[in-house]
Amino acid sequence: MSTLSPLSLDRRQHSKKPRMLVVDDEPDNLDLLFRTFRRNFKVLKAKSGVEALEILESNGEVAVIISDQRMPEMKGTEFLSKTVPEFPDTFRIILTGFTDVEDLVEAINDGQVYRYITKPWDPDELKLVVSRASSTYELLKGQTTELHKAEKQSKMVMTVGQIAAQSMRKEEALQYLAHGFGEILSADACTLLLTDESKAGSYGQVDVEKVSNSQLVVDVFASQQSQTLIDIQSDETLANRPLYTDGTQCHLALPIIYQGNALGAFSFQWKTSYETIDDVIQLLGLISPQIALSLKAAVL
Repeated sequence: MSTLSPLSLDRRQHSKKPRMLVVDDEPDNLDLLFRTFRRNFKVLKAKSGVEALEILESNGEVAVIISDQRMPEMKGTEFLSKTVPEFPDTFRIILTGFTDVEDLVEAINDGQVYRYITKPWDPDELKLVVSRASSTYELLKGQTTELHKAEKQSKMVMTVGQIAAQSMRKEEALQYLAHGFGEILSADACTLLLTDESKAGSYGQVDVEKVSNSQLVVDVFASQQSQTLIDIQSDETLANRPLYTDGTQCHLALPIIYQGNALGAFSFQWKTSYETIDDVIQLLGLISPQIALSLKAAVL
């Protein structure tokens, strides 16, 4: 399963439909839940709490979980409590009989259960509850993602600021920026090259000569525009290029522009398969002018 981008907080597969998990040990009830929500959700099914945990482990976070309370091996509340540490943002709904209400009080008070619905449940009521839960989930995830990106941007600004604060020489500045930005963006390799010099900074296992001679970097210097390659290993021709034989899946090269000319270029390589790196380009574009100024001001 691919990850949305290097700035993603989780491994959710990008989809037009939100994802939900329904858990019930009775096949008829499980099928009914599936049919109720399949039009508006990508529905995952599990016949027990144990199977549901395995599905979450392999598929990642979902927006909503609906679980029956009375199941063999593991009660619904016990199962839901086990999902909280890894998936705190997921909304949990439990289906229960009137006699089980007392068992739910602690789970509800602990924030493990968003709502409980008594059986026999009304489809319209359950759809409304799930719709509200899913909408709130997407809103919260959007806000969290923006905060996460803002934190990354702040770290980048601080990294660039240290060059002037510590009066770094150019070689030291190149290495500092490559290491700092490589870590911030969780890259497997990061290289910062200067246009007219052999000097470069690197992070991770990097062959600077291969990076410098790669078609993507050559194109960046020629066009002064960002260049990207995604899902490299699925293309045999690309995968056999010298820079990508290490398993690189995504490659981003981005120019550092100073007074209309390319001062240098950043190269980022990831071995993770990402659906997009457009948000990384946008974030680096905001910081690029400061990087150019800091490099020009670095002590020779």
